[in-house]
Amino acid sequence: MCDTLYVRQNGVGWFAKNSDREPDEPQAMVWLPPAQDDATQTVRATYLDIPQQPRRYGVLLSQPAWIWGGEIGVNTQGVAIGNEAVFSKRVERKGQSLLGMDLLRLGLERGGTAREALDVIVWHLERYGQGGPAGYRDKGFRYDNSFLIADASGAWVLETAGRMWAARAVQSWAISNCYSLGTEFDLCSKGLQDEARRLRLWNGQGDFDFAKTFETWLYPFVGGAHRRRALNCDAIAGGLVPGWASLAARLRDHGQRSDDFAAHDNRQVCMHAGSMLRPSQTTASLIARLAPHQEVRMAATGTSAPCLSLLEPLRVAEPTAGSQVIAPGSRVGDSAWAKFEPVHHRALFDAAFRQPLHAERDALEAQLFVAASQDAPDWTAIAQQADAWRTRWAQQASASEFRAPGRLGAWWRKRALRELAEGNACFP
Repeated sequence: MCDTLYVRQNGVGWFAKNSDREPDEPQAMVWLPPAQDDATQTVRATYLDIPQQPRRYGVLLSQPAWIWGGEIGVNTQGVAIGNEAVFSKRVERKGQSLLGMDLLRLGLERGGTAREALDVIVWHLERYGQGGPAGYRDKGFRYDNSFLIADASGAWVLETAGRMWAARAVQSWAISNCYSLGTEFDLCSKGLQDEARRLRLWNGQGDFDFAKTFETWLYPFVGGAHRRRALNCDAIAGGLVPGWASLAARLRDHGQRSDDFAAHDNRQVCMHAGSMLRPSQTTASLIARLAPHQEVRMAATGTSAPCLSLLEPLRVAEPTAGSQVIAPGSRVGDSAWAKFEPVHHRALFDAAFRQPLHAERDALEAQLFVAASQDAPDWTAIAQQADAWRTRWAQQASASEFRAPGRLGAWWRKRALRELAEGNACFP
Protein backbone atom coordinates (compact mmCIF):
# COMPACT_ATOMS: atom_id res chain seq x y z
CA MET A 1 0.00 0.00 0.00
CA CYS A 2 1.29 3.46 -0.87
CA ASP A 3 0.25 7.04 -1.63
CA THR A 4 1.84 9.44 -4.14
CA LEU A 5 0.95 12.98 -5.18
CA TYR A 6 2.21 15.69 -7.51
CA VAL A 7 1.37 19.40 -7.59
CA ARG A 8 2.80 21.94 -10.03
CA GLN A 9 2.62 25.60 -9.10
CA ASN A 10 4.50 28.69 -10.35
CA GLY A 11 6.51 26.58 -12.78
CA VAL A 12 7.80 24.21 -10.07
CA GLY A 13 6.72 20.59 -9.62
CA TRP A 14 6.41 19.09 -6.16
CA PHE A 15 6.35 15.30 -5.76
CA ALA A 16 5.76 13.29 -2.58
CA LYS A 17 5.29 9.65 -1.72
CA ASN A 18 4.85 7.29 1.22
CA SER A 19 6.08 3.77 0.55
CA ASP A 20 4.01 1.21 2.48
CA ARG A 21 5.52 -2.25 2.77
CA GLU A 22 5.63 -5.09 5.30
CA PRO A 23 6.61 -3.56 8.65
CA ASP A 24 9.88 -5.45 9.12
CA GLU A 25 11.10 -4.98 5.54
CA PRO A 26 14.26 -2.81 5.47
CA GLN A 27 14.35 0.00 2.94
CA ALA A 28 17.21 2.42 2.33
CA MET A 29 18.23 5.33 0.13
CA VAL A 30 20.75 3.90 -2.34
CA TRP A 31 22.91 5.93 -4.72
CA LEU A 32 23.19 4.41 -8.21
CA PRO A 33 25.95 6.33 -10.03
CA PRO A 34 25.58 7.36 -13.68
CA ALA A 35 27.19 5.34 -16.46
CA GLN A 36 28.52 6.53 -19.83
CA ASP A 37 30.01 3.55 -21.66
CA ASP A 38 29.05 0.47 -19.68
CA ALA A 39 30.00 -2.58 -21.73
CA THR A 40 27.89 -4.97 -19.63
CA GLN A 41 25.51 -6.85 -21.91
CA THR A 42 22.78 -7.79 -19.44
CA VAL A 43 21.59 -6.84 -15.98
CA ARG A 44 19.73 -8.98 -13.47
CA ALA A 45 16.55 -7.34 -12.23
CA THR A 46 14.80 -8.94 -9.25
CA TYR A 47 13.83 -12.06 -11.19
CA LEU A 48 14.77 -11.50 -14.82
CA ASP A 49 17.85 -10.82 -16.97
CA ILE A 50 17.33 -7.95 -19.42
CA PRO A 51 19.68 -6.05 -21.77
CA GLN A 52 21.75 -3.39 -20.06
CA GLN A 53 21.98 0.14 -21.44
CA PRO A 54 25.49 1.62 -21.64
CA ARG A 55 24.40 5.18 -20.77
CA ARG A 56 22.38 5.66 -17.58
CA TYR A 57 21.49 8.58 -15.33
CA GLY A 58 22.46 8.72 -11.68
CA VAL A 59 19.57 7.78 -9.39
CA LEU A 60 18.80 8.18 -5.70
CA LEU A 61 16.55 5.20 -5.06
CA SER A 62 14.52 4.18 -2.03
CA GLN A 63 15.10 0.44 -2.25
CA PRO A 64 13.65 -2.51 -0.31
CA ALA A 65 16.56 -4.71 0.72
CA TRP A 66 15.75 -7.71 -1.48
CA ILE A 67 14.56 -5.96 -4.66
CA TRP A 68 16.71 -4.77 -7.59
CA GLY A 69 14.35 -1.86 -8.25
CA GLY A 70 12.86 0.67 -5.88
CA GLU A 71 9.68 2.17 -4.47
CA ILE A 72 10.53 5.84 -5.00
CA GLY A 73 13.38 7.63 -6.72
CA VAL A 74 14.75 10.74 -8.35
CA ASN A 75 17.38 10.94 -11.09
CA THR A 76 20.00 13.55 -11.91
CA GLN A 77 17.82 14.93 -14.74
CA GLY A 78 15.05 15.88 -12.33
CA VAL A 79 12.66 12.99 -12.96
CA ALA A 80 10.84 11.52 -9.94
CA ILE A 81 8.77 8.33 -9.97
CA GLY A 82 6.60 6.56 -7.43
CA ASN A 83 4.71 3.34 -8.02
CA GLU A 84 1.61 1.84 -6.44
CA ALA A 85 0.28 -1.69 -6.23
CA VAL A 86 -3.02 -2.01 -8.12
CA PHE A 87 -5.13 -5.13 -8.23
CA SER A 88 -6.31 -5.84 -11.73
CA LYS A 89 -8.16 -8.73 -13.30
CA ARG A 90 -5.00 -9.44 -15.32
CA VAL A 91 -2.49 -9.99 -12.47
CA GLU A 92 -0.17 -12.91 -13.31
CA ARG A 93 -0.61 -15.53 -10.60
CA LYS A 94 2.32 -17.67 -11.72
CA GLY A 95 5.81 -17.11 -13.02
CA GLN A 96 8.28 -14.28 -12.59
CA SER A 97 8.92 -11.19 -14.69
CA LEU A 98 9.66 -7.54 -13.94
CA LEU A 99 8.30 -6.13 -10.71
CA GLY A 100 6.79 -2.67 -10.74
CA MET A 101 9.80 -1.53 -8.68
CA ASP A 102 12.13 -2.84 -11.41
CA LEU A 103 10.18 -0.85 -14.02
CA LEU A 104 10.50 2.25 -11.84
CA ARG A 105 14.29 1.91 -11.65
CA LEU A 106 14.53 1.37 -15.40
CA GLY A 107 12.50 4.52 -16.01
CA LEU A 108 14.80 6.58 -13.80
CA GLU A 109 18.07 5.16 -15.12
CA ARG A 110 17.07 5.49 -18.77
CA GLY A 111 14.61 8.42 -18.95
CA GLY A 112 15.79 12.03 -19.05
CA THR A 113 12.25 13.48 -18.88
CA ALA A 114 8.97 12.25 -17.48
CA ARG A 115 7.79 11.35 -20.99
CA GLU A 116 11.02 9.47 -21.77
CA ALA A 117 10.71 7.55 -18.50
CA LEU A 118 7.11 6.68 -19.40
CA ASP A 119 8.27 5.33 -22.77
CA VAL A 120 11.00 3.26 -21.09
CA ILE A 121 8.54 1.70 -18.65
CA VAL A 122 5.88 0.81 -21.22
CA TRP A 123 8.46 -0.61 -23.65
CA HIS A 124 9.76 -3.00 -20.98
CA LEU A 125 6.22 -3.75 -19.78
CA GLU A 126 5.06 -4.77 -23.25
CA ARG A 127 8.21 -6.75 -24.01
CA TYR A 128 8.69 -8.61 -20.70
CA GLY A 129 5.43 -8.22 -18.79
CA GLN A 130 5.13 -7.65 -15.06
CA GLY A 131 4.75 -10.13 -12.27
CA GLY A 132 6.30 -12.30 -9.62
CA PRO A 133 6.13 -12.48 -5.81
CA ALA A 134 6.20 -8.87 -4.64
CA GLY A 135 6.02 -9.29 -0.86
CA TYR A 136 9.01 -9.46 1.45
CA ARG A 137 7.82 -12.42 3.51
CA ASP A 138 4.43 -12.92 1.86
CA LYS A 139 5.49 -14.53 -1.43
CA GLY A 140 1.87 -15.04 -2.43
CA PHE A 141 1.39 -11.28 -2.75
CA ARG A 142 1.25 -10.27 -6.43
CA TYR A 143 -0.07 -7.18 -8.12
CA ASP A 144 0.08 -4.91 -11.14
CA ASN A 145 1.28 -1.32 -10.91
CA SER A 146 0.44 2.31 -11.43
CA PHE A 147 3.04 5.08 -11.62
CA LEU A 148 3.26 8.82 -11.12
CA ILE A 149 6.15 9.99 -13.31
CA ALA A 150 7.07 13.64 -12.78
CA ASP A 151 9.46 16.39 -13.77
CA ALA A 152 9.41 20.19 -13.62
CA SER A 153 7.04 20.52 -16.59
CA GLY A 154 4.31 18.18 -15.35
CA ALA A 155 3.58 14.55 -14.67
CA TRP A 156 2.25 11.41 -16.31
CA VAL A 157 -0.12 9.00 -14.61
CA LEU A 158 0.53 5.49 -15.95
CA GLU A 159 -1.79 2.64 -14.98
CA THR A 160 -1.37 -0.97 -16.04
CA ALA A 161 -3.25 -4.25 -16.21
CA GLY A 162 -0.95 -7.07 -17.22
CA ARG A 163 0.78 -5.80 -20.38
CA MET A 164 -2.01 -3.32 -21.12
CA TRP A 165 -1.78 0.29 -20.03
CA ALA A 166 -3.18 3.81 -20.22
CA ALA A 167 -1.52 7.14 -19.43
CA ARG A 168 -2.57 10.74 -18.92
CA ALA A 169 -0.59 14.00 -18.70
CA VAL A 170 -1.47 16.02 -15.58
CA GLN A 171 -0.44 19.14 -13.69
CA SER A 172 -1.62 17.80 -10.33
CA TRP A 173 -2.75 14.33 -9.30
CA ALA A 174 -2.76 11.72 -6.57
CA ILE A 175 -2.61 7.95 -6.83
CA SER A 176 -3.05 5.17 -4.31
CA ASN A 177 -3.72 1.44 -4.46
CA CYS A 178 -6.65 1.87 -6.81
CA TYR A 179 -7.10 2.94 -10.40
CA SER A 180 -7.56 6.64 -11.09
CA LEU A 181 -7.91 6.72 -14.89
CA GLY A 182 -11.45 6.29 -16.17
CA THR A 183 -12.58 7.34 -19.63
CA GLU A 184 -10.00 10.11 -20.08
CA PHE A 185 -6.43 9.24 -21.01
CA ASP A 186 -3.97 10.54 -23.60
CA LEU A 187 -2.04 7.38 -24.50
CA CYS A 188 -2.72 3.66 -24.27
CA SER A 189 -1.38 0.29 -25.36
CA LYS A 190 -2.11 -0.68 -28.95
CA GLY A 191 -5.51 -2.33 -29.40
CA LEU A 192 -6.44 -1.76 -25.74
CA GLN A 193 -10.19 -1.70 -26.26
CA ASP A 194 -10.16 -4.63 -28.69
CA GLU A 195 -8.15 -6.68 -26.20
CA ALA A 196 -10.54 -5.80 -23.39
CA ARG A 197 -13.44 -7.02 -25.54
CA ARG A 198 -11.61 -10.19 -26.49
CA LEU A 199 -11.06 -10.94 -22.80
CA ARG A 200 -14.76 -10.23 -22.14
CA LEU A 201 -13.91 -7.48 -19.68
CA TRP A 202 -15.79 -4.83 -21.68
CA ASN A 203 -18.88 -5.29 -23.82
CA GLY A 204 -18.09 -2.46 -26.23
CA GLN A 205 -21.08 -0.40 -25.09
CA GLY A 206 -20.65 3.20 -23.98
CA ASP A 207 -17.37 4.93 -23.20
CA PHE A 208 -14.43 2.70 -22.39
CA ASP A 209 -13.48 3.12 -18.72
CA PHE A 210 -10.02 1.79 -17.84
CA ALA A 211 -10.65 1.55 -14.10
CA LYS A 212 -14.08 -0.10 -14.35
CA THR A 213 -12.79 -2.53 -16.95
CA PHE A 214 -9.77 -3.84 -15.05
CA GLU A 215 -10.03 -3.11 -11.32
CA THR A 216 -11.00 -5.69 -8.71
CA TRP A 217 -12.64 -4.49 -5.50
CA LEU A 218 -11.40 -6.50 -2.49
CA TYR A 219 -7.83 -5.24 -1.94
CA PRO A 220 -8.66 -1.57 -2.61
CA PHE A 221 -11.61 -1.79 -0.21
CA VAL A 222 -9.77 -3.52 2.64
CA GLY A 223 -6.73 -1.30 2.10
CA GLY A 224 -8.77 1.91 2.19
CA ALA A 225 -7.20 2.94 -1.11
CA HIS A 226 -10.01 5.11 -2.43
CA ARG A 227 -10.26 6.94 0.88
CA ARG A 228 -6.51 7.57 1.09
CA ARG A 229 -6.46 8.86 -2.47
CA ALA A 230 -9.44 11.10 -1.71
CA LEU A 231 -7.61 12.66 1.24
CA ASN A 232 -4.77 13.80 -1.02
CA CYS A 233 -7.11 14.78 -3.88
CA ASP A 234 -9.21 16.85 -1.48
CA ALA A 235 -6.09 18.60 -0.22
CA ILE A 236 -5.03 19.44 -3.78
CA ALA A 237 -8.52 20.61 -4.74
CA GLY A 238 -8.70 22.65 -1.56
CA GLY A 239 -5.76 24.78 -2.62
CA LEU A 240 -2.77 22.92 -1.19
CA VAL A 241 0.20 25.29 -1.43
CA PRO A 242 3.10 22.94 -2.15
CA GLY A 243 6.22 23.26 -0.05
CA TRP A 244 8.38 21.24 2.31
CA ALA A 245 6.18 21.72 5.37
CA SER A 246 2.82 21.26 3.63
CA LEU A 247 3.88 18.08 1.83
CA ALA A 248 5.47 16.69 4.99
CA ALA A 249 2.12 17.25 6.70
CA ARG A 250 0.35 15.36 3.91
CA LEU A 251 2.68 12.37 4.30
CA ARG A 252 2.17 12.41 8.08
CA ASP A 253 -1.62 12.65 7.96
CA HIS A 254 -3.50 10.39 10.38
CA GLY A 255 -6.88 12.00 9.80
CA GLN A 256 -9.18 12.00 12.84
CA ARG A 257 -7.44 8.98 14.38
CA SER A 258 -4.39 11.09 15.31
CA ASP A 259 -1.78 9.08 17.27
CA ASP A 260 -4.25 6.43 18.44
CA PHE A 261 -2.40 3.83 16.38
CA ALA A 262 -4.49 0.91 17.63
CA ALA A 263 -7.57 2.58 16.12
CA HIS A 264 -6.08 3.08 12.64
CA ASP A 265 -7.87 1.32 9.81
CA ASN A 266 -5.82 1.56 6.57
CA ARG A 267 -7.51 4.86 5.74
CA GLN A 268 -4.62 7.03 6.90
CA VAL A 269 -1.97 8.38 4.52
CA CYS A 270 0.68 7.73 7.19
CA MET A 271 0.11 4.02 7.68
CA HIS A 272 0.88 1.92 10.76
CA ALA A 273 0.65 -1.86 10.70
CA GLY A 274 -1.19 -3.66 13.43
CA SER A 275 -3.17 -6.74 12.41
CA MET A 276 -3.81 -9.33 9.71
CA LEU A 277 -6.12 -6.81 8.00
CA ARG A 278 -3.62 -3.99 8.51
CA PRO A 279 -0.29 -5.59 7.53
CA SER A 280 1.36 -2.60 5.82
CA GLN A 281 3.56 0.07 7.36
CA THR A 282 4.99 3.26 5.84
CA THR A 283 8.64 2.23 5.68
CA ALA A 284 10.02 5.19 3.69
CA SER A 285 8.93 8.65 2.54
CA LEU A 286 10.26 11.17 0.03
CA ILE A 287 9.56 14.72 -1.17
CA ALA A 288 11.16 16.27 -4.27
CA ARG A 289 11.16 19.84 -5.58
CA LEU A 290 11.51 19.78 -9.37
CA ALA A 291 12.34 23.19 -10.84
CA PRO A 292 13.47 23.90 -14.42
CA HIS A 293 17.21 24.43 -14.91
CA GLN A 294 17.91 23.88 -11.20
CA GLU A 295 19.44 21.09 -9.19
CA VAL A 296 16.80 18.81 -7.70
CA ARG A 297 16.16 19.43 -4.03
CA MET A 298 14.65 16.56 -2.10
CA ALA A 299 14.16 15.16 1.38
CA ALA A 300 13.71 11.58 2.52
CA THR A 301 13.19 9.76 5.79
CA GLY A 302 15.05 6.53 5.03
CA THR A 303 13.24 5.24 8.12
CA SER A 304 9.81 3.95 9.09
CA ALA A 305 6.79 6.15 9.79
CA PRO A 306 7.14 9.75 8.56
CA CYS A 307 5.21 10.96 11.62
CA LEU A 308 8.12 9.71 13.77
CA SER A 309 10.97 10.35 11.35
CA LEU A 310 13.09 13.24 10.12
CA LEU A 311 12.83 14.24 6.45
CA GLU A 312 16.52 14.76 5.72
CA PRO A 313 17.33 17.10 2.79
CA LEU A 314 19.41 15.33 0.15
CA ARG A 315 21.01 16.02 -3.21
CA VAL A 316 20.82 13.60 -6.12
CA ALA A 317 24.54 12.97 -6.25
CA GLU A 318 27.36 11.03 -4.60
CA PRO A 319 26.48 10.99 -0.88
CA THR A 320 28.33 13.30 1.50
CA ALA A 321 29.89 12.23 4.80
CA GLY A 322 27.28 11.29 7.37
CA SER A 323 24.43 11.04 4.85
CA GLN A 324 21.86 8.28 5.24
CA VAL A 325 22.50 7.36 1.57
CA ILE A 326 24.35 4.06 1.08
CA ALA A 327 25.93 2.23 -1.83
CA PRO A 328 24.50 -0.93 -3.45
CA GLY A 329 25.75 -4.00 -1.62
CA SER A 330 25.66 -2.34 1.81
CA ARG A 331 24.51 -4.45 4.74
CA VAL A 332 21.01 -3.97 6.11
CA GLY A 333 22.44 -3.30 9.56
CA ASP A 334 24.34 -0.29 8.20
CA SER A 335 21.21 1.45 6.92
CA ALA A 336 19.48 4.35 8.64
CA TRP A 337 16.31 2.24 8.57
CA ALA A 338 17.81 -0.50 10.75
CA LYS A 339 19.50 1.90 13.15
CA PHE A 340 16.26 3.86 13.68
CA GLU A 341 13.86 0.93 14.12
CA PRO A 342 14.22 0.87 17.94
CA VAL A 343 13.07 4.51 17.94
CA HIS A 344 10.11 3.67 15.72
CA HIS A 345 9.02 0.75 17.94
CA ARG A 346 9.38 2.73 21.18
CA ALA A 347 7.63 5.85 19.88
CA LEU A 348 4.59 3.88 18.71
CA PHE A 349 3.65 3.05 22.29
CA ASP A 350 5.36 5.55 24.58
CA ALA A 351 3.75 9.00 24.40
CA ALA A 352 6.25 10.42 26.90
CA PHE A 353 9.02 9.38 24.51
CA ARG A 354 7.15 10.41 21.36
CA GLN A 355 6.27 13.98 22.34
CA PRO A 356 9.81 15.34 22.76
CA LEU A 357 10.84 13.33 19.70
CA HIS A 358 8.24 15.25 17.67
CA ALA A 359 9.27 18.60 19.13
CA GLU A 360 12.99 18.12 18.42
CA ARG A 361 12.29 16.69 14.99
CA ASP A 362 10.08 19.61 13.97
CA ALA A 363 12.62 22.20 15.08
CA LEU A 364 15.55 20.51 13.35
CA GLU A 365 13.61 19.75 10.19
CA ALA A 366 12.56 23.38 9.76
CA GLN A 367 16.18 24.43 10.21
CA LEU A 368 17.42 21.89 7.66
CA PHE A 369 14.80 22.86 5.08
CA VAL A 370 16.00 26.47 5.31
CA ALA A 371 19.63 25.36 4.98
CA ALA A 372 18.84 23.17 1.96
CA SER A 373 17.07 26.07 0.23
CA GLN A 374 20.23 28.17 0.06
CA ASP A 375 22.06 28.68 -3.25
CA ALA A 376 24.97 26.51 -2.11
CA PRO A 377 23.86 24.30 0.80
CA ASP A 378 26.43 22.76 3.10
CA TRP A 379 25.27 19.20 2.43
CA THR A 380 27.85 17.68 4.77
CA ALA A 381 26.63 19.78 7.71
CA ILE A 382 23.00 18.91 6.90
CA ALA A 383 23.80 15.19 6.76
CA GLN A 384 25.78 15.25 9.98
CA GLN A 385 23.02 17.07 11.89
CA ALA A 386 20.42 14.59 10.64
CA ASP A 387 22.63 11.62 11.54
CA ALA A 388 23.35 13.02 14.99
CA TRP A 389 19.62 13.43 15.65
CA ARG A 390 18.84 9.83 14.62
CA THR A 391 21.78 8.49 16.65
CA ARG A 392 20.82 10.41 19.78
CA TRP A 393 17.24 9.16 19.70
CA ALA A 394 18.32 5.60 18.98
CA GLN A 395 20.46 5.73 22.10
CA GLN A 396 17.56 7.08 24.13
CA ALA A 397 15.23 4.38 22.82
CA SER A 398 17.67 1.69 23.94
CA ALA A 399 18.61 3.28 27.26
CA SER A 400 15.77 1.69 29.25
CA GLU A 401 13.52 -1.33 29.02
CA PHE A 402 10.05 -0.81 27.59
CA ARG A 403 7.36 -3.38 26.88
CA ALA A 404 4.75 -2.40 24.29
CA PRO A 405 1.28 -2.78 25.86
CA GLY A 406 -2.00 -4.14 24.57
CA ARG A 407 -3.02 -6.16 21.54
CA LEU A 408 -1.10 -3.87 19.17
CA GLY A 409 1.99 -4.29 21.30
CA ALA A 410 1.66 -8.08 21.21
CA TRP A 411 1.32 -7.97 17.42
CA TRP A 412 4.45 -5.87 17.12
CA ARG A 413 6.48 -7.94 19.59
CA LYS A 414 6.16 -10.92 17.28
CA ARG A 415 7.92 -8.90 14.60
CA ALA A 416 10.02 -6.41 16.53
CA LEU A 417 13.65 -6.29 15.50
CA ARG A 418 13.42 -9.68 13.73
CA GLU A 419 15.00 -8.20 10.64
CA LEU A 420 17.80 -6.66 12.66
CA ALA A 421 18.71 -10.13 13.84
CA GLU A 422 18.88 -11.11 10.15
CA GLY A 423 20.89 -8.03 9.25
CA ASN A 424 23.51 -9.79 7.16
CA ALA A 425 21.35 -9.31 4.06
CA CYS A 426 22.48 -6.64 1.61
CA PHE A 427 20.79 -4.12 -0.64
CA PRO A 428 21.22 -5.35 -4.25
